[in-house]
Amino acid sequence: MSPGMGRISLHRTLEGEALMKVILRQDVPKLGDKGTLQTVKDGYARNYLIPQGFAVLATPGELKTLAENQKVAERKVARQEKDLQSLADRISGQKLTFEAKSGSGGRLYGSITAGDIAERLTGIVGTEVDRRKVVLEEAIRHTGEFQVAVHLVGKLRPQVTVIVNGTEEPEADEAEAAPAEDAAE
Repeated sequence: MSPGMGRISLHRTLEGEALMKVILRQDVPKLGDKGTLQTVKDGYARNYLIPQGFAVLATPGELKTLAENQKVAERKVARQEKDLQSLADRISGQKLTFEAKSGSGGRLYGSITAGDIAERLTGIVGTEVDRRKVVLEEAIRHTGEFQVAVHLVGKLRPQVTVIVNGTEEPEADEAEAAPAEDAAE
């Protein structure tokens, strides 16, 4: 046992590697989110997670604190869900129509972003909708109809329909070719 680590709960896997339980203090990619209990290899915890401040050892006191923090977070989310339910009802089922310049094949010259959708929703429902709440994997770059979720809080994720209509512009080559034909005659 390492000096200064106190009582450490180690588990052995079938391969004989030592495992340790830690509580994450911040989100760690490919491992877990802040406030979760994770079982990791002993060396990974002692040499990286704990010294960098990403995690703390899962002692009985820390586990009790974690449980209390989770209860507080659940109450907070429940209260926010209750407050935002009326907004979710107003947003749910909305149809937003956008006009954008497009080329042949329905590809837009620009794009419809989460900011555009949030701005249009704000105008319709009369309450500020943050662009970061609009769940859009990537900007919309084609004409058509798209289902977009708005993640308000917790399980409140109303869906809106985004309809993108394209106004086709003549191709640049065709536009230049027509005057050239007139000049040739």
